[in-house]
Amino acid sequence: MTKSTPCSTAIALIGTRWPITLILLDTNALLWLLGDPKQFGPDALHMLAENAEVYSSPVSVFEISIKTMLGKLSVPADFAAVARVNGIKELPLNHVHAEAVGEFPELTRHDPFDRLILAQAFVESMTLLTADRVLISLGRPFVRDARA
Repeated sequence: MTKSTPCSTAIALIGTRWPITLILLDTNALLWLLGDPKQFGPDALHMLAENAEVYSSPVSVFEISIKTMLGKLSVPADFAAVARVNGIKELPLNHVHAEAVGEFPELTRHDPFDRLILAQAFVESMTLLTADRVLISLGRPFVRDARA
């Protein structure tokens, strides 16, 4: 995140019209939206700006916290609050989401954070915006490439 109002861009990107698309950001997409939106491709930017309601998962906050503790990532301590202030809603995690991980047996050895975020999007009929090539290669229509 840059020092000069890093999140004003996030507010500008998230549309203000009636939502027609529910978007769940994976961890990278969340970090990009709040810190480096130039990483998004034009299709993803259009989705975010046009009639979208944008969500993040507590799984992403958990992943970010772990990576920060390990020194692999540097974000403000109030990262989750920054996301909320910028119009990104929280999608609570529940047992149904956890069980739905089993809908993707081909991901048994894949990152558990990504698997759980994918399951949340699947259960809630949301579009998952991700740059994860493995998730994109699943060919599921609700998984969209954040770089496209």
